[in-house]
Amino acid sequence: MLMKADHALPALEWLRGYSRESLINDSLAALVVTIMLIPQSLAYALLAGLPAEMGLYASILPLIAYALFGSSRTLSVGPVAVASLMTASAVGAVASQGAVDYASAATLLALLGGLMLIAMGLLKFGFVSHFLSHPVVSGFITASAIIIALGQLGTLLGVTLTGATLPSLGHDLSTQLLNAHGLTVAVGAGSVGFLLLARYRLSDWLSVIGLRGRPAELIIRSAPVLVMAVLIPLSAAMSFEAAGVSLIGHIPSGLPAFSAPHISWPLIQELALPAFLIALIGFIESVSVGKTLGTKRRQRIDPDQELIGLGAANTAAAISGGFPVTGGFSRSVVNFDAGAETQMASVLAALGIALAAVFLTPMLYFLPKAVLAATIVVAVISLIDFKTITLARRYRAADFWAIVITITVTLLAGVELGVLAGVGSSVGLHLYHTSRPHFAVVGQMPGSEHYRNVDRHDVVTDPHILSMRIDETLYFANAAYLEDTVFAQAALREDLAHVILMCPAVNAIDLSALEALEEINTRLKENDVALHLSEVKGPVMDALQRSDFLSHLSGEVFLSHHGAVTALRATGTADPAQT
Repeated sequence: MLMKADHALPALEWLRGYSRESLINDSLAALVVTIMLIPQSLAYALLAGLPAEMGLYASILPLIAYALFGSSRTLSVGPVAVASLMTASAVGAVASQGAVDYASAATLLALLGGLMLIAMGLLKFGFVSHFLSHPVVSGFITASAIIIALGQLGTLLGVTLTGATLPSLGHDLSTQLLNAHGLTVAVGAGSVGFLLLARYRLSDWLSVIGLRGRPAELIIRSAPVLVMAVLIPLSAAMSFEAAGVSLIGHIPSGLPAFSAPHISWPLIQELALPAFLIALIGFIESVSVGKTLGTKRRQRIDPDQELIGLGAANTAAAISGGFPVTGGFSRSVVNFDAGAETQMASVLAALGIALAAVFLTPMLYFLPKAVLAATIVVAVISLIDFKTITLARRYRAADFWAIVITITVTLLAGVELGVLAGVGSSVGLHLYHTSRPHFAVVGQMPGSEHYRNVDRHDVVTDPHILSMRIDETLYFANAAYLEDTVFAQAALREDLAHVILMCPAVNAIDLSALEALEEINTRLKENDVALHLSEVKGPVMDALQRSDFLSHLSGEVFLSHHGAVTALRATGTADPAQT
Protein backbone atom coordinates (compact mmCIF):
# COMPACT_ATOMS: atom_id res chain seq x y z
CA MET A 1 0.00 0.00 0.00
CA LEU A 2 2.85 2.38 0.81
CA MET A 3 4.46 1.79 -2.58
CA LYS A 4 1.18 2.52 -4.36
CA ALA A 5 0.72 5.70 -2.33
CA ASP A 6 4.30 6.77 -3.10
CA HIS A 7 3.69 6.19 -6.80
CA ALA A 8 0.51 8.26 -6.85
CA LEU A 9 1.96 10.94 -4.56
CA PRO A 10 5.77 10.98 -4.98
CA ALA A 11 6.10 13.63 -2.25
CA LEU A 12 5.45 10.90 0.34
CA GLU A 13 8.71 9.21 -0.63
CA TRP A 14 10.97 12.19 0.03
CA LEU A 15 8.95 13.42 3.01
CA ARG A 16 9.51 10.12 4.77
CA GLY A 17 12.67 10.57 6.82
CA TYR A 18 13.10 14.20 5.79
CA SER A 19 16.08 15.56 7.74
CA ARG A 20 17.11 18.88 9.23
CA GLU A 21 20.12 18.98 6.90
CA SER A 22 17.85 18.56 3.88
CA LEU A 23 15.68 21.42 5.14
CA ILE A 24 18.73 23.70 5.38
CA ASN A 25 19.86 22.81 1.85
CA ASP A 26 16.36 23.18 0.43
CA SER A 27 15.91 26.53 2.19
CA LEU A 28 19.11 27.94 0.69
CA ALA A 29 18.10 26.72 -2.77
CA ALA A 30 14.62 28.21 -2.30
CA LEU A 31 16.15 31.59 -1.44
CA VAL A 32 18.19 31.61 -4.66
CA VAL A 33 15.25 30.46 -6.81
CA THR A 34 12.88 32.98 -5.21
CA ILE A 35 15.26 35.83 -5.98
CA MET A 36 15.46 34.57 -9.57
CA LEU A 37 11.71 33.94 -9.87
CA ILE A 38 10.39 37.35 -8.83
CA PRO A 39 11.73 39.34 -11.82
CA GLN A 40 11.29 36.37 -14.18
CA SER A 41 7.66 35.87 -13.19
CA LEU A 42 6.85 39.53 -13.77
CA ALA A 43 8.75 39.58 -17.06
CA TYR A 44 7.18 36.43 -18.49
CA ALA A 45 3.69 37.64 -17.61
CA LEU A 46 4.33 40.77 -19.65
CA LEU A 47 5.80 38.62 -22.44
CA ALA A 48 2.53 36.66 -22.47
CA GLY A 49 0.62 39.95 -22.74
CA LEU A 50 -0.83 39.55 -19.26
CA PRO A 51 -0.88 41.69 -16.08
CA ALA A 52 2.39 41.42 -14.14
CA GLU A 53 0.72 39.95 -11.04
CA MET A 54 -0.32 36.87 -13.02
CA GLY A 55 3.35 35.94 -13.23
CA LEU A 56 3.53 35.89 -9.44
CA TYR A 57 0.30 33.90 -9.21
CA ALA A 58 1.71 31.33 -11.67
CA SER A 59 4.69 30.87 -9.36
CA ILE A 60 2.88 29.99 -6.14
CA LEU A 61 0.30 27.20 -6.23
CA PRO A 62 1.74 25.45 -9.34
CA LEU A 63 5.05 24.94 -7.52
CA ILE A 64 3.26 23.27 -4.62
CA ALA A 65 1.13 21.11 -6.92
CA TYR A 66 4.18 19.84 -8.80
CA ALA A 67 6.01 19.25 -5.52
CA LEU A 68 3.24 16.84 -4.52
CA PHE A 69 2.77 14.99 -7.82
CA GLY A 70 6.01 15.40 -9.83
CA SER A 71 8.60 12.64 -9.97
CA SER A 72 11.68 14.90 -10.17
CA ARG A 73 13.13 16.07 -6.86
CA THR A 74 14.86 19.15 -8.29
CA LEU A 75 12.81 20.30 -11.31
CA SER A 76 11.50 23.83 -10.76
CA VAL A 77 8.26 24.74 -12.54
CA GLY A 78 6.80 28.13 -13.32
CA PRO A 79 6.43 30.58 -16.21
CA VAL A 80 9.07 30.12 -18.93
CA ALA A 81 9.92 32.18 -22.01
CA VAL A 82 8.79 29.81 -24.77
CA ALA A 83 5.49 28.87 -23.11
CA SER A 84 4.82 32.56 -22.43
CA LEU A 85 5.41 33.40 -26.09
CA MET A 86 3.09 30.59 -27.19
CA THR A 87 0.51 31.80 -24.66
CA ALA A 88 0.68 35.32 -26.11
CA SER A 89 0.16 33.92 -29.61
CA ALA A 90 -2.81 31.76 -28.58
CA VAL A 91 -4.69 34.18 -26.32
CA GLY A 92 -3.98 37.12 -28.62
CA ALA A 93 -5.86 35.44 -31.46
CA VAL A 94 -8.85 34.66 -29.22
CA ALA A 95 -8.97 37.97 -27.36
CA SER A 96 -8.84 39.94 -30.61
CA GLN A 97 -12.17 38.36 -31.56
CA GLY A 98 -13.76 39.90 -28.45
CA ALA A 99 -15.04 36.57 -27.09
CA VAL A 100 -13.04 36.80 -23.86
CA ASP A 101 -10.32 38.93 -22.29
CA TYR A 102 -6.62 38.04 -22.25
CA ALA A 103 -6.48 36.91 -18.64
CA SER A 104 -9.53 34.61 -18.90
CA ALA A 105 -8.21 33.03 -22.10
CA ALA A 106 -4.81 32.45 -20.48
CA THR A 107 -6.26 30.70 -17.42
CA LEU A 108 -8.45 28.50 -19.63
CA LEU A 109 -5.37 27.68 -21.71
CA ALA A 110 -3.62 26.51 -18.54
CA LEU A 111 -6.66 24.45 -17.49
CA LEU A 112 -6.99 22.73 -20.85
CA GLY A 113 -3.28 21.93 -20.97
CA GLY A 114 -3.35 20.68 -17.39
CA LEU A 115 -6.32 18.38 -17.94
CA MET A 116 -4.76 17.03 -21.15
CA LEU A 117 -1.51 16.27 -19.36
CA ILE A 118 -3.27 14.54 -16.46
CA ALA A 119 -5.36 12.44 -18.86
CA MET A 120 -2.25 11.46 -20.82
CA GLY A 121 -0.48 10.54 -17.58
CA LEU A 122 -3.33 8.32 -16.41
CA LEU A 123 -3.36 6.63 -19.83
CA LYS A 124 0.42 6.05 -19.62
CA PHE A 125 1.19 8.27 -22.59
CA GLY A 126 4.64 9.25 -21.34
CA PHE A 127 6.08 7.88 -24.58
CA VAL A 128 4.83 10.98 -26.44
CA SER A 129 8.05 12.65 -25.29
CA HIS A 130 9.71 10.67 -28.11
CA PHE A 131 7.54 12.24 -30.83
CA LEU A 132 9.71 15.33 -31.01
CA SER A 133 13.43 14.70 -31.32
CA HIS A 134 15.81 16.74 -29.23
CA PRO A 135 17.32 18.48 -32.29
CA VAL A 136 13.85 19.59 -33.42
CA VAL A 137 12.95 20.87 -29.95
CA SER A 138 16.30 22.65 -29.82
CA GLY A 139 15.60 24.26 -33.20
CA PHE A 140 12.13 25.37 -32.12
CA ILE A 141 13.42 26.86 -28.88
CA THR A 142 16.25 28.61 -30.75
CA ALA A 143 13.80 30.22 -33.19
CA SER A 144 11.42 31.13 -30.36
CA ALA A 145 14.29 32.71 -28.41
CA ILE A 146 15.17 34.85 -31.43
CA ILE A 147 11.54 35.99 -31.78
CA ILE A 148 11.32 36.71 -28.04
CA ALA A 149 14.55 38.72 -28.02
CA LEU A 150 13.51 40.74 -31.07
CA GLY A 151 10.05 41.30 -29.63
CA GLN A 152 11.54 42.75 -26.45
CA LEU A 153 13.50 45.32 -28.43
CA GLY A 154 10.29 47.34 -28.62
CA THR A 155 10.13 47.65 -24.85
CA LEU A 156 13.87 48.36 -24.66
CA LEU A 157 13.52 51.14 -27.23
CA GLY A 158 10.28 52.56 -25.89
CA VAL A 159 8.29 51.76 -29.06
CA THR A 160 5.42 49.39 -29.85
CA LEU A 161 6.09 46.18 -31.80
CA THR A 162 3.02 44.12 -32.65
CA GLY A 163 4.62 41.44 -34.84
CA ALA A 164 5.02 37.81 -33.81
CA THR A 165 7.20 36.58 -36.69
CA LEU A 166 10.59 37.62 -38.02
CA PRO A 167 9.25 39.51 -41.07
CA SER A 168 6.59 41.40 -39.09
CA LEU A 169 9.01 42.25 -36.26
CA GLY A 170 11.58 43.39 -38.79
CA HIS A 171 9.02 45.63 -40.48
CA ASP A 172 7.88 47.10 -37.17
CA LEU A 173 11.46 47.79 -36.10
CA SER A 174 12.34 49.48 -39.36
CA THR A 175 9.35 51.80 -39.10
CA GLN A 176 9.59 52.49 -35.35
CA LEU A 177 13.33 52.78 -34.85
CA LEU A 178 13.42 56.54 -35.32
CA ASN A 179 10.77 56.91 -32.59
CA ALA A 180 12.98 55.32 -29.93
CA HIS A 181 12.74 56.99 -26.51
CA GLY A 182 16.18 58.11 -25.32
CA LEU A 183 15.76 57.58 -21.58
CA THR A 184 14.10 54.19 -22.11
CA VAL A 185 16.98 53.14 -24.36
CA ALA A 186 19.46 54.19 -21.67
CA VAL A 187 17.60 52.24 -18.97
CA GLY A 188 17.23 49.16 -21.19
CA ALA A 189 20.80 49.17 -22.52
CA GLY A 190 22.22 49.71 -19.04
CA SER A 191 20.15 46.85 -17.64
CA VAL A 192 21.13 44.45 -20.44
CA GLY A 193 24.79 45.39 -20.06
CA PHE A 194 24.81 44.88 -16.31
CA LEU A 195 22.99 41.54 -16.52
CA LEU A 196 25.38 40.26 -19.20
CA LEU A 197 28.37 41.28 -17.11
CA ALA A 198 26.86 39.59 -14.09
CA ARG A 199 26.25 36.39 -16.03
CA TYR A 200 29.59 36.09 -17.79
CA ARG A 201 32.13 38.11 -15.78
CA LEU A 202 30.94 38.64 -12.21
CA SER A 203 32.00 35.17 -11.08
CA ASP A 204 35.63 35.90 -12.00
CA TRP A 205 35.54 39.28 -10.27
CA LEU A 206 34.06 37.81 -7.10
CA SER A 207 36.66 35.03 -6.99
CA VAL A 208 39.40 37.69 -7.01
CA ILE A 209 38.10 39.04 -3.69
CA GLY A 210 37.66 35.55 -2.26
CA LEU A 211 33.93 35.04 -2.83
CA ARG A 212 33.22 31.59 -4.26
CA GLY A 213 30.61 28.87 -4.04
CA ARG A 214 27.09 29.57 -2.83
CA PRO A 215 27.68 33.17 -1.68
CA ALA A 216 28.98 34.09 -5.13
CA GLU A 217 26.14 32.16 -6.79
CA LEU A 218 23.58 34.03 -4.71
CA ILE A 219 25.03 37.39 -5.74
CA ILE A 220 25.13 36.45 -9.42
CA ARG A 221 21.55 35.14 -9.40
CA SER A 222 20.47 38.29 -7.59
CA ALA A 223 21.60 40.49 -10.49
CA PRO A 224 18.04 41.18 -11.80
CA VAL A 225 16.91 42.07 -8.27
CA LEU A 226 19.91 44.38 -7.88
CA VAL A 227 18.95 46.17 -11.10
CA MET A 228 15.40 46.55 -9.78
CA ALA A 229 16.69 47.80 -6.41
CA VAL A 230 18.67 50.54 -8.16
CA LEU A 231 16.20 51.61 -10.83
CA ILE A 232 12.96 51.61 -8.80
CA PRO A 233 14.08 54.42 -6.45
CA LEU A 234 15.88 56.14 -9.32
CA SER A 235 12.69 56.02 -11.39
CA ALA A 236 10.67 57.51 -8.53
CA ALA A 237 13.20 60.22 -7.71
CA MET A 238 13.76 61.34 -11.30
CA SER A 239 10.11 61.05 -12.40
CA PHE A 240 10.73 58.52 -15.17
CA GLU A 241 6.96 58.21 -15.68
CA ALA A 242 6.60 61.95 -16.42
CA ALA A 243 9.58 61.69 -18.77
CA GLY A 244 7.76 59.09 -20.86
CA VAL A 245 9.32 55.87 -19.58
CA SER A 246 6.80 53.02 -19.46
CA LEU A 247 6.46 51.63 -15.92
CA ILE A 248 4.91 48.50 -14.44
CA GLY A 249 2.40 50.62 -12.57
CA HIS A 250 -0.05 49.41 -9.99
CA ILE A 251 0.09 45.71 -9.10
CA PRO A 252 -2.66 44.45 -6.77
CA SER A 253 -1.30 43.25 -3.43
CA GLY A 254 -2.38 39.95 -1.96
CA LEU A 255 -2.74 36.33 -2.88
CA PRO A 256 -4.76 35.16 -5.88
CA ALA A 257 -8.42 34.40 -5.43
CA PHE A 258 -9.43 30.85 -6.30
CA SER A 259 -11.88 30.76 -9.19
CA ALA A 260 -12.77 28.64 -12.19
CA PRO A 261 -11.72 29.97 -15.60
CA HIS A 262 -14.36 31.21 -18.03
CA ILE A 263 -15.40 28.12 -20.00
CA SER A 264 -17.37 27.92 -23.20
CA TRP A 265 -17.39 25.32 -25.95
CA PRO A 266 -16.40 27.73 -28.78
CA LEU A 267 -13.51 28.97 -26.65
CA ILE A 268 -12.38 25.42 -25.90
CA GLN A 269 -12.38 24.67 -29.63
CA GLU A 270 -10.21 27.73 -30.27
CA LEU A 271 -7.70 26.97 -27.53
CA ALA A 272 -7.53 23.16 -27.58
CA LEU A 273 -4.74 22.85 -30.16
CA PRO A 274 -2.56 25.65 -28.71
CA ALA A 275 -3.06 24.18 -25.23
CA PHE A 276 -1.91 20.77 -26.45
CA LEU A 277 1.13 22.18 -28.23
CA ILE A 278 2.19 24.23 -25.20
CA ALA A 279 1.68 21.20 -22.96
CA LEU A 280 3.62 18.91 -25.33
CA ILE A 281 6.62 21.23 -25.68
CA GLY A 282 6.63 21.91 -21.94
CA PHE A 283 6.44 18.22 -21.10
CA ILE A 284 9.27 17.27 -23.46
CA GLU A 285 11.54 19.99 -22.10
CA SER A 286 10.64 19.18 -18.49
CA VAL A 287 11.35 15.47 -18.92
CA SER A 288 14.63 16.27 -20.64
CA VAL A 289 15.75 18.59 -17.83
CA GLY A 290 14.44 16.25 -15.14
CA LYS A 291 16.29 13.25 -16.57
CA THR A 292 19.52 15.25 -16.91
CA LEU A 293 19.43 16.38 -13.29
CA GLY A 294 18.15 13.03 -12.01
CA THR A 295 21.03 11.18 -13.66
CA LYS A 296 23.53 13.22 -11.67
CA ARG A 297 22.07 11.86 -8.42
CA ARG A 298 20.88 8.49 -9.73
CA GLN A 299 17.25 9.48 -9.33
CA ARG A 300 14.64 8.06 -11.68
CA ILE A 301 12.18 10.25 -13.60
CA ASP A 302 8.84 8.65 -14.48
CA PRO A 303 7.47 10.26 -17.70
CA ASP A 304 3.90 9.16 -16.92
CA GLN A 305 4.09 10.69 -13.45
CA GLU A 306 5.65 13.82 -14.94
CA LEU A 307 2.55 14.23 -17.09
CA ILE A 308 0.41 14.13 -13.96
CA GLY A 309 2.74 16.46 -12.05
CA LEU A 310 2.87 19.07 -14.81
CA GLY A 311 -0.86 18.66 -15.36
CA ALA A 312 -1.52 19.32 -11.68
CA ALA A 313 0.74 22.39 -11.83
CA ASN A 314 -1.12 23.84 -14.81
CA THR A 315 -4.51 23.08 -13.28
CA ALA A 316 -3.37 24.83 -10.11
CA ALA A 317 -2.27 27.80 -12.21
CA ALA A 318 -5.70 27.96 -13.84
CA ILE A 319 -7.66 28.08 -10.59
CA SER A 320 -5.30 30.60 -9.00
CA GLY A 321 -5.24 33.23 -11.72
CA GLY A 322 -2.08 32.07 -13.50
CA PHE A 323 -1.20 30.94 -17.02
CA PRO A 324 0.59 27.88 -18.52
CA VAL A 325 3.70 26.76 -16.65
CA THR A 326 6.33 24.11 -17.17
CA GLY A 327 9.75 23.04 -15.93
CA GLY A 328 12.28 25.78 -16.57
CA PHE A 329 15.78 24.77 -17.67
CA SER A 330 17.77 27.63 -16.15
CA ARG A 331 15.62 27.75 -13.02
CA SER A 332 15.95 24.00 -12.44
CA VAL A 333 19.70 24.05 -12.96
CA VAL A 334 19.99 26.92 -10.48
CA ASN A 335 17.82 25.00 -8.03
CA PHE A 336 20.01 21.92 -8.42
CA ASP A 337 23.32 23.78 -8.21
CA ALA A 338 22.11 25.71 -5.16
CA GLY A 339 21.85 22.40 -3.30
CA ALA A 340 18.15 21.53 -3.47
CA GLU A 341 17.59 17.94 -2.35
CA THR A 342 13.80 17.64 -2.61
CA GLN A 343 10.72 19.49 -3.81
CA MET A 344 10.56 21.18 -0.40
CA ALA A 345 12.75 23.81 -2.08
CA SER A 346 9.89 24.54 -4.50
CA VAL A 347 7.36 24.71 -1.66
CA LEU A 348 9.54 27.22 0.18
CA ALA A 349 10.11 29.19 -3.03
CA ALA A 350 6.34 29.36 -3.50
CA LEU A 351 6.06 30.71 0.03
CA GLY A 352 8.65 33.35 -0.83
CA ILE A 353 6.75 34.41 -3.95
CA ALA A 354 3.53 34.55 -1.92
CA LEU A 355 5.17 36.90 0.58
CA ALA A 356 6.41 39.05 -2.29
CA ALA A 357 2.87 39.19 -3.74
CA VAL A 358 1.52 40.35 -0.38
CA PHE A 359 4.19 42.80 0.73
CA LEU A 360 6.41 43.87 -2.17
CA THR A 361 4.05 44.73 -5.03
CA PRO A 362 3.57 48.40 -4.02
CA MET A 363 7.34 48.86 -4.41
CA LEU A 364 7.17 47.69 -8.03
CA TYR A 365 5.02 50.61 -9.26
CA PHE A 366 8.02 52.62 -10.47
CA LEU A 367 9.84 49.67 -12.08
CA PRO A 368 10.55 50.44 -15.78
CA LYS A 369 9.25 47.75 -18.13
CA ALA A 370 12.58 48.00 -19.94
CA VAL A 371 14.23 46.33 -16.94
CA LEU A 372 11.97 43.29 -17.29
CA ALA A 373 12.56 43.26 -21.05
CA ALA A 374 16.29 43.21 -20.34
CA THR A 375 15.76 40.26 -17.97
CA ILE A 376 13.95 38.36 -20.72
CA VAL A 377 16.55 39.13 -23.39
CA VAL A 378 19.46 37.98 -21.23
CA ALA A 379 17.54 34.86 -20.15
CA VAL A 380 16.67 33.75 -23.71
CA ILE A 381 20.16 34.32 -25.09
CA SER A 382 21.21 31.07 -23.41
CA LEU A 383 18.39 29.24 -25.23
CA ILE A 384 19.84 29.96 -28.67
CA ASP A 385 21.62 26.72 -29.54
CA PHE A 386 23.73 26.93 -32.69
CA LYS A 387 25.97 24.12 -31.44
CA THR A 388 23.27 21.49 -32.04
CA ILE A 389 22.62 22.86 -35.54
CA THR A 390 26.33 22.66 -36.41
CA LEU A 391 26.61 19.13 -35.00
CA ALA A 392 23.52 17.97 -36.91
CA ARG A 393 24.92 19.36 -40.16
CA ARG A 394 28.07 17.30 -39.71
CA TYR A 395 26.48 14.20 -38.25
CA ARG A 396 23.15 13.49 -39.93
CA ALA A 397 21.43 15.30 -42.79
CA ALA A 398 17.91 14.26 -41.72
CA ASP A 399 18.28 15.87 -38.29
CA PHE A 400 19.83 18.98 -39.81
CA TRP A 401 16.97 19.50 -42.24
CA ALA A 402 14.40 18.86 -39.51
CA ILE A 403 16.03 21.64 -37.47
CA VAL A 404 16.22 23.98 -40.46
CA ILE A 405 12.55 23.41 -41.34
CA THR A 406 11.47 23.96 -37.72
CA ILE A 407 13.51 27.16 -37.32
CA THR A 408 12.42 28.55 -40.68
CA VAL A 409 8.71 27.93 -40.16
CA THR A 410 8.81 29.23 -36.59
CA LEU A 411 10.57 32.43 -37.62
CA LEU A 412 8.40 33.06 -40.68
CA ALA A 413 4.99 31.72 -39.65
CA GLY A 414 4.88 31.72 -35.84
CA VAL A 415 5.33 29.38 -32.93
CA GLU A 416 2.27 27.15 -33.37
CA LEU A 417 3.04 26.34 -36.99
CA GLY A 418 6.66 25.95 -35.95
CA VAL A 419 5.75 23.17 -33.51
CA LEU A 420 3.59 21.45 -36.12
CA ALA A 421 6.40 21.78 -38.66
CA GLY A 422 8.78 20.21 -36.16
CA VAL A 423 6.47 17.25 -35.58
CA GLY A 424 5.76 16.93 -39.30
CA SER A 425 9.40 17.12 -40.35
CA SER A 426 10.46 14.62 -37.66
CA VAL A 427 7.79 12.11 -38.67
CA GLY A 428 8.21 12.76 -42.39
CA LEU A 429 11.98 12.38 -42.38
CA HIS A 430 11.69 9.26 -40.21
CA LEU A 431 9.23 7.73 -42.66
CA TYR A 432 11.47 8.66 -45.59
CA HIS A 433 14.54 7.21 -43.87
CA THR A 434 12.84 3.97 -42.88
CA SER A 435 11.12 3.65 -46.27
CA ARG A 436 14.55 3.13 -47.81
CA PRO A 437 16.27 1.04 -45.14
CA HIS A 438 19.82 -0.19 -45.36
CA PHE A 439 20.19 -3.62 -46.93
CA ALA A 440 23.63 -5.20 -47.11
CA VAL A 441 24.80 -8.13 -49.21
CA VAL A 442 27.02 -10.02 -46.77
CA GLY A 443 29.72 -12.63 -46.98
CA GLN A 444 31.72 -14.72 -44.54
CA MET A 445 34.80 -13.25 -42.91
CA PRO A 446 37.57 -15.79 -43.65
CA GLY A 447 38.16 -18.26 -40.82
CA SER A 448 35.15 -17.09 -38.77
CA GLU A 449 31.40 -17.43 -38.42
CA HIS A 450 30.86 -13.68 -38.85
CA TYR A 451 29.24 -12.10 -41.91
CA ARG A 452 29.92 -8.55 -43.07
CA ASN A 453 29.06 -6.18 -45.92
CA VAL A 454 30.78 -7.23 -49.15
CA ASP A 455 31.39 -3.56 -50.01
CA ARG A 456 33.34 -2.91 -46.79
CA HIS A 457 35.27 -6.14 -46.13
CA ASP A 458 37.17 -8.92 -47.88
CA VAL A 459 34.72 -11.78 -47.46
CA VAL A 460 33.91 -15.21 -48.85
CA THR A 461 30.73 -15.51 -50.93
CA ASP A 462 28.98 -18.26 -52.89
CA PRO A 463 27.60 -17.61 -56.40
CA HIS A 464 24.62 -19.86 -55.64
CA ILE A 465 23.73 -18.07 -52.37
CA LEU A 466 22.61 -14.45 -51.94
CA SER A 467 22.88 -13.39 -48.29
CA MET A 468 21.15 -10.09 -47.51
CA ARG A 469 21.10 -8.45 -44.08
CA ILE A 470 18.04 -6.29 -43.34
CA ASP A 471 18.86 -3.41 -40.99
CA GLU A 472 15.36 -2.11 -40.28
CA THR A 473 11.95 -3.15 -39.05
CA LEU A 474 9.76 -4.13 -42.01
CA TYR A 475 6.48 -2.26 -42.37
CA PHE A 476 4.19 -0.69 -44.97
CA ALA A 477 6.54 2.20 -45.82
CA ASN A 478 9.44 -0.04 -46.88
CA ALA A 479 7.62 -3.17 -48.07
CA ALA A 480 7.87 -2.23 -51.76
CA TYR A 481 11.52 -1.21 -51.37
CA LEU A 482 12.24 -4.63 -49.86
CA GLU A 483 10.81 -6.34 -52.94
CA ASP A 484 12.67 -4.11 -55.37
CA THR A 485 15.99 -4.56 -53.57
CA VAL A 486 15.78 -8.36 -53.36
CA PHE A 487 14.77 -8.75 -57.01
CA ALA A 488 17.45 -6.30 -58.17
CA GLN A 489 20.18 -8.23 -56.35
CA ALA A 490 18.83 -11.60 -57.50
CA ALA A 491 18.83 -10.45 -61.14
CA LEU A 492 22.62 -9.90 -60.95
CA ARG A 493 23.33 -13.59 -60.23
CA GLU A 494 22.83 -16.12 -63.03
CA ASP A 495 23.57 -19.22 -60.93
CA LEU A 496 21.48 -18.22 -57.93
CA ALA A 497 19.79 -21.05 -56.05
CA HIS A 498 19.16 -19.60 -52.57
CA VAL A 499 18.30 -16.22 -51.07
CA ILE A 500 18.81 -15.83 -47.31
CA LEU A 501 17.31 -12.80 -45.59
CA MET A 502 19.35 -12.16 -42.43
CA CYS A 503 16.98 -10.57 -39.89
CA PRO A 504 18.78 -9.75 -36.60
CA ALA A 505 17.68 -6.08 -36.77
CA VAL A 506 14.07 -6.79 -37.74
CA ASN A 507 11.95 -6.09 -34.66
CA ALA A 508 8.54 -6.44 -36.35
CA ILE A 509 6.94 -7.33 -39.66
CA ASP A 510 3.55 -5.77 -40.36
CA LEU A 511 0.90 -7.12 -42.73
CA SER A 512 2.12 -5.09 -45.72
CA ALA A 513 5.67 -6.37 -45.24
CA LEU A 514 4.34 -9.93 -44.81
CA GLU A 515 2.57 -9.64 -48.17
CA ALA A 516 5.85 -8.39 -49.68
CA LEU A 517 7.67 -11.45 -48.30
CA GLU A 518 4.98 -13.71 -49.78
CA GLU A 519 5.40 -12.03 -53.17
CA ILE A 520 9.19 -12.41 -52.96
CA ASN A 521 8.80 -16.09 -52.05
CA THR A 522 6.39 -16.72 -54.94
CA ARG A 523 8.47 -15.00 -57.63
CA LEU A 524 11.73 -16.56 -56.49
CA LYS A 525 10.10 -19.98 -56.43
CA GLU A 526 8.92 -19.50 -60.02
CA ASN A 527 12.60 -19.04 -60.94
CA ASP A 528 13.71 -22.12 -58.97
CA VAL A 529 15.25 -20.03 -56.20
CA ALA A 530 14.49 -20.88 -52.57
CA LEU A 531 13.88 -18.15 -49.95
CA HIS A 532 15.29 -18.65 -46.46
CA LEU A 533 15.28 -16.60 -43.28
CA SER A 534 17.97 -16.50 -40.61
CA GLU A 535 18.37 -15.06 -37.09
CA VAL A 536 14.68 -14.17 -36.79
CA LYS A 537 13.81 -12.72 -33.38
CA GLY A 538 11.39 -14.63 -31.15
CA PRO A 539 8.47 -12.14 -31.22
CA VAL A 540 8.79 -11.83 -35.01
CA MET A 541 8.84 -15.62 -35.36
CA ASP A 542 5.75 -15.87 -33.16
CA ALA A 543 3.94 -13.47 -35.48
CA LEU A 544 5.00 -15.39 -38.60
CA GLN A 545 3.75 -18.63 -37.07
CA ARG A 546 0.32 -17.05 -36.63
CA SER A 547 0.18 -16.61 -40.43
CA ASP A 548 0.40 -19.24 -43.17
CA PHE A 549 3.59 -17.73 -44.63
CA LEU A 550 5.88 -20.39 -43.17
CA SER A 551 3.82 -23.20 -44.67
CA HIS A 552 4.38 -21.68 -48.14
CA LEU A 553 8.00 -20.76 -47.60
CA SER A 554 10.13 -22.43 -50.28
CA GLY A 555 13.16 -22.61 -47.98
CA GLU A 556 13.79 -22.82 -44.24
CA VAL A 557 14.16 -20.64 -41.16
CA PHE A 558 17.64 -20.96 -39.62
CA LEU A 559 18.66 -20.04 -36.08
CA SER A 560 22.01 -18.61 -37.22
CA HIS A 561 23.14 -17.21 -40.53
CA HIS A 562 26.33 -19.24 -40.51
CA GLY A 563 24.28 -22.35 -39.95
CA ALA A 564 22.12 -21.44 -42.96
CA VAL A 565 25.10 -20.93 -45.27
CA THR A 566 26.80 -24.10 -44.04
CA ALA A 567 23.64 -26.19 -44.55
CA LEU A 568 22.99 -24.82 -48.04
CA ARG A 569 26.59 -25.32 -49.13
CA ALA A 570 26.26 -28.93 -48.02
CA THR A 571 23.58 -29.45 -50.67
CA GLY A 572 26.33 -29.64 -53.29
CA THR A 573 25.93 -26.21 -54.91
CA ALA A 574 28.73 -24.58 -52.91
CA ASP A 575 31.49 -22.76 -54.73
CA PRO A 576 33.04 -20.30 -52.29
CA ALA A 577 34.92 -17.37 -53.78
CA GLN A 578 36.91 -14.49 -52.30
CA THR A 579 35.42 -11.04 -53.00
